[in-house]
Amino acid sequence: MSTHFPFTAVVGQQDLQLALLLNSVAPNIGGVLVRGEKGTAKSTAVRALSALLPEVDVVSGCRFSCDPASPDPACPDGPHEAGTGVSRDARMVELPVGASEDRLVGALDIERALAEGVKAFEPGLLADAHRGILYVDEVNLLHDHLVDLLLDAAAMGASYVEREGVSVRHAARFLLVGTMNPEEGELRPQLLDRFGLTVEVAASRETDQRVEVVRRRLAYDDDPAAFAAKWADEEDALRARIVAARALLPEVRLGDAALRQIAATCAAFEVDGMRADIVMARTATALAAWAERTDVLAEDVRQAALLALPHRRRRNPFDAPGLDEDKLDDTLEQNGGEDDDPDPDGPGGGGRPPRGDGPDTPPDPGGESGDTPAPSVPEQGREQGQGQSSGGGERQPVGATEPFRTKMLSVPGLGEGAAGRRSRARTEHGRTTGARRPQGALTKLHLAATVQAAAPHQRTRGRSGRGLVVRRDDLRQAVREGREGNLVLFVVDASGSMAARQRMAAVKGAVLSLLLDAYQRRDKVGLITFRGRDAEVALPPTSSVDAAAARLELLPTGGRTPLAAGLLKAHEVLRVERLRDPSRRPLLVVVTDGRATGGPDPVALASRAARLHEAEGVASVVVDCESGPVRLGLAGSLARDLGGSAVTLDELRAEAIAGLVKNVQETNRRAA
Repeated sequence: MSTHFPFTAVVGQQDLQLALLLNSVAPNIGGVLVRGEKGTAKSTAVRALSALLPEVDVVSGCRFSCDPASPDPACPDGPHEAGTGVSRDARMVELPVGASEDRLVGALDIERALAEGVKAFEPGLLADAHRGILYVDEVNLLHDHLVDLLLDAAAMGASYVEREGVSVRHAARFLLVGTMNPEEGELRPQLLDRFGLTVEVAASRETDQRVEVVRRRLAYDDDPAAFAAKWADEEDALRARIVAARALLPEVRLGDAALRQIAATCAAFEVDGMRADIVMARTATALAAWAERTDVLAEDVRQAALLALPHRRRRNPFDAPGLDEDKLDDTLEQNGGEDDDPDPDGPGGGGRPPRGDGPDTPPDPGGESGDTPAPSVPEQGREQGQGQSSGGGERQPVGATEPFRTKMLSVPGLGEGAAGRRSRARTEHGRTTGARRPQGALTKLHLAATVQAAAPHQRTRGRSGRGLVVRRDDLRQAVREGREGNLVLFVVDASGSMAARQRMAAVKGAVLSLLLDAYQRRDKVGLITFRGRDAEVALPPTSSVDAAAARLELLPTGGRTPLAAGLLKAHEVLRVERLRDPSRRPLLVVVTDGRATGGPDPVALASRAARLHEAEGVASVVVDCESGPVRLGLAGSLARDLGGSAVTLDELRAEAIAGLVKNVQETNRRAA
């Protein structure tokens, strides 16, 4: 049996520890989303939490963990009579990013259901996680259809499996914990809002704390059992405190003053909907119980806001989550917080869990946090001049204009890539377009095709009753058509011909708009820039659209226009990505005025480089940035060499574009 790293031995992650502990006291808070760089003990802390949760009583033999005190009347293993059950440890169930739908929600035996009318059901991970923890590592990489199922289960507290009129329902109430690295892409807003609390974690920059992290990890690796035994007393004390806080929770009073502060805070920060108010109220109540109090104070409201609001204030994927603490303090003071402790460094202040020897302190969490996140890349670039590259006539980066809604650019044909929202593809979800024999396990039954395949054989199979005699060879898989995500590779001209401030701001605004569109359509993106003598990969293909936006903001301009180098660099990137992810089809977006300078015969060289992409069937679009009364039409010539189409910056947001990438569908109205 494996021994988890002790929860109390985790060093310097007080915010993370507090958020997890509050959810263990009040699971109706709604779970925790842990955001942070790799190697910051996110998964370690989550896995360690399961050992602290109190045991649960379950009905003996029930696969769905029914509570013997109030068994689920609709349990597939029921009905159960209320009575004494058996105790077991609370489970922590991990949902792999690549899990199938059947693995998550369970599977029906369709053959027995059709032939015998029997609901033969194999429970999935949602059933296993009932009354426990459902942990999703790299939750931002979870496929859309699994996200939809999680949303449904989290909202209703139950899981439904329905196949051609045969349905099974079971309870599925769990503590949802997700971890993610923002560099790999953001979460869909619907799932982001489902997490009650969010925590940003980062590795400490303090030498002593880093030394302690390494010391404890090495000691654990050498002898996990001995290391766990060393921390057993602290673990027991924390486990007892969770039980005590749970018992005290019903007695905590959320007064009108605290409730008014919560409502005023949510209104001041303009969060959408009412979920934030409810989560803050539950969190503040849990904080009071954790501090062994029966009244909610302003410091509880403040701490609840720091945990519950940052991820609900984002208006687009390029906004960094966070909260203005000065504004928060002003709001609390204006709404009755002046009688409580306003010290941001006191208990509950500053976004940190209470410290010291009082009742608000988790046993030995490992010292001060020191986890203040570094400034975002754009801020660092503006302050320190990062992102500069050599080249004649270089100009400082300029800001982008406001992003706007763009037309949907899609790849022609029918793909089979990862689920998304851009191009047509054969997917597990979507409208049914046909049927085929299943390749492996049957996931989506095509009922009409199955009946049609079985019907001619009923006499030879000795059918005598009303039931249809179905064999496995008769089963037919539904073929469905939906949408896939693509690899959108931007090749951006940053040469001197693009260097006019107003012009480059418009270009960056257009690329930013396309990046926002790529985020909404679940694409991977990459960014190549060319200027001076060569081209560089500013951002390798990634799911992190906001990382691409940050690199774009730092982009300087100036120098010659090595257009051929940019196209050849794109060809190399696409070749490597084709080996890594052959099912994901690319869309090449070249942002340039079409000029090519530097070297012998640069125009002919660029034309030959463009034809490489055409020969490989890469869908392409050229965003023509040429301006002024006299236009040379060079971008149009480049588009013809690429086998794609050209569109001006104005046309990119126009109401109709004819023939763009041979397959343009109108989905948005022109932005105001």
